[in-house]
Amino acid sequence: MELRQLEYFVAVAEERNFTRAAERVHISQSGVSAQIRGLERELGAELFDRSGRGATLTAAGRAALEHARAALAAAEAVGQAVGEVADLIRGRLAVGMVIGCTLTPLFDALATFHRAHPGVEIALLEDNSDRLVEGVRAGSLDLALVGTASAAPEGLEAYTIIRERIVAAVPAGHELAGRDGVLLRELVAYPIVCMPPGTGLRTVFDRACAAQELRPVIAMQASAADAIADLAGRGMAVAVLSDSMAAHYGDRLTALPIRDVDTPALLALVWRTAHGPAVRELLRYARRAFPA
Repeated sequence: MELRQLEYFVAVAEERNFTRAAERVHISQSGVSAQIRGLERELGAELFDRSGRGATLTAAGRAALEHARAALAAAEAVGQAVGEVADLIRGRLAVGMVIGCTLTPLFDALATFHRAHPGVEIALLEDNSDRLVEGVRAGSLDLALVGTASAAPEGLEAYTIIRERIVAAVPAGHELAGRDGVLLRELVAYPIVCMPPGTGLRTVFDRACAAQELRPVIAMQASAADAIADLAGRGMAVAVLSDSMAAHYGDRLTALPIRDVDTPALLALVWRTAHGPAVRELLRYARRAFPA
């Protein structure tokens, strides 16, 4: 006895007609008739009275109908159960994050994902953005939060979380503190403290300087915004930060827009085009945490 025989039997019983049943199950009428005959031979009883114009259930047919329906429902339930198990996300998810970044919504997304998929082991790695991008390309990382100067690193998909201009930041009493903005050539006359190469902010700054053939003196580098702000606050150099970073230290630093640098620094999630279900699911949570 085959499930398709039961399916055809139920179709004929409900349609009360072999032709309509054949249209319903998308095979020929002769095919339906042959399968029903085979089922009747196996059961040793006729299921339909074919003496009239339609197909009427016999006593044996009426006795078999509910069991046939139950068998088909059970088979469908088996398929659903297996599908649900197959959709369980397991394994390991390697996530990269640019050094010094403490975005609470990202941690919220990771925590929500972990609660929903406890079978996935999450590994978190900090590094500079260039190395994180290469890690995603090479497959050692599944997903990374990076600083970048372009919407999507070549060969990768990206979802931009933050888009900001870079600014200069100086303490009270600095020569630039009373101004409402500064040109890049005026800024590079002072020692600079900024992020190291390989970060989005530094890339934007370096490209802007190169475009004007300027050679800034990078006196100090730090991966954490706190360290850059502390050094600038002590008058050791002018800080180059993003607008929101500088605003965070507004109690001790004055932010100055760099008037001739319009290219924004971006913070983005990046991943390979070909990715697994764990990455797809984490991206879903990340997009909720960081609405575009």
